[in-house]
Amino acid sequence: MPIAFIPSESRPGETRVAASPETIKRFVKKGLEVRVQSGAGARAGFSDEDFREAGAQSVGEEGWQAADVIFKVQPPTVDEIGRMREGSVLCSIMQPSTHLEEVQALRDRRVTTLAMDLVPRITRAQSMDVLSSQASVAGYKAVLLGASHMPKLCPLLMTAAGTVPPAKAVVFGAGVAGLMAIATARRLGCVVEATDVRLAAKEQVESLGGRFIDVPGMEDMEDAGGYAKEQTQEFLDRQREEVKKRVAEADLVITTALIPGRKAPVLVDEAMVRSMPSGSVLVDMAVEAGGNCELSVLGEVVEREGTTIIGIPNLAATVPRHASELYAKNILALIQPFLGEGGAVELDFEDEVLIGCRLTHEGEVWHDPTKEALGQGSQA
Repeated sequence: MPIAFIPSESRPGETRVAASPETIKRFVKKGLEVRVQSGAGARAGFSDEDFREAGAQSVGEEGWQAADVIFKVQPPTVDEIGRMREGSVLCSIMQPSTHLEEVQALRDRRVTTLAMDLVPRITRAQSMDVLSSQASVAGYKAVLLGASHMPKLCPLLMTAAGTVPPAKAVVFGAGVAGLMAIATARRLGCVVEATDVRLAAKEQVESLGGRFIDVPGMEDMEDAGGYAKEQTQEFLDRQREEVKKRVAEADLVITTALIPGRKAPVLVDEAMVRSMPSGSVLVDMAVEAGGNCELSVLGEVVEREGTTIIGIPNLAATVPRHASELYAKNILALIQPFLGEGGAVELDFEDEVLIGCRLTHEGEVWHDPTKEALGQGSQA
């Protein structure tokens, strides 16, 4: 019987786990023997007993060597890769552009790596899209985090002691994280404005009760995969001129702008921070990619020019229970169609989803941007 292993996450700050009792039951029903490292779900609120009741076995470090398939959240360390069995299958977020050493180790170990963050954004793969599921959690938490640091209330209040005006929020980026931030800020009672480089975002922003910030001469900057293209400096300058007027009045700013594989664009410079009201808050959700705010500090909450700037990375891990449940379902959706009789993992690399997320296989790196970063050229 094929063995699936879910290890404890070893990277600092990671509280999520790559399986839930619900997905374990589904895998066991399909014929997989599921082994979970003892304590792997503790920080997400899942006990070893929860996993055992779902049909999994609790194991120790030996789980690495015996596994046919490994489900993880964060990229494995080089040491962990050294404990994997050659020919095994790994499903994990990989962020290959910043984990080239690990990619090389997986290649040399002949591990087949399905990078969850490379799953193509096509209709059939929506249930597998970890970027969207985790961004939803992060966008929600970003607003709560920002609100908790604000010295004022979010909603309009009319009391016997007087009227409290609603807080003003500005959201940079109206992708999944941005839209969730808009929706959450609106639920809290904020007046919300948002900006994005994609024209399609205008309708989405307005459907959530936000106001879209139009930029003169704006044209659609969305690629075929649904991601934002890298913007020209001219457009960024025009966007900044339009947005900085709103930022100067904002109580809360949430920045979410990311470009896959590239440094995050700086959208809020020091002068814009200086213009913000005293006591305002900025949450930089792109801080791990260099930050959308010039003054953000990775992993820290700092005060600059009277504004609190929050640079806490991996916000999804601060809501580990639901983030883990959603991530586990993403993995289940990806793998379940390729489980054959008795739980055998039968990957079909003519499938467009697997082609898109195949990072390493049979001693080769298959993701062209990663191959180029490693100086190997493109895959023929």
